[in-house]
Amino acid sequence: MTLQGVLEALVDPVRRSIVRQLAQASSDMACGTFDISVSRSTGTHHFKVLRHAGVIRQYYVGTSRMNELRADDLARRFPGLLAAVVSASAATEH
Repeated sequence: MTLQGVLEALVDPVRRSIVRQLAQASSDMACGTFDISVSRSTGTHHFKVLRHAGVIRQYYVGTSRMNELRADDLARRFPGLLAAVVSASAATEH
């Protein structure tokens, strides 16, 4: 996980929305439950970018691909970054 990789992953508004939704969720979320306005294949690309940057972790529960925000890892490595991104993302969406 590098600062440049995380920032490049978070530059896209769809990916910031995914991160915000995960940060505000009470539990991990399945890919199909996100409120994003892109096609399924484009959504898959966005999840892959976030995963490769180390922002999320994905795992399967049955046939559902679940997404977990790596909030603790991000906070340890880049204190305050996640909170700033989530806050800014929420402010621009409303």
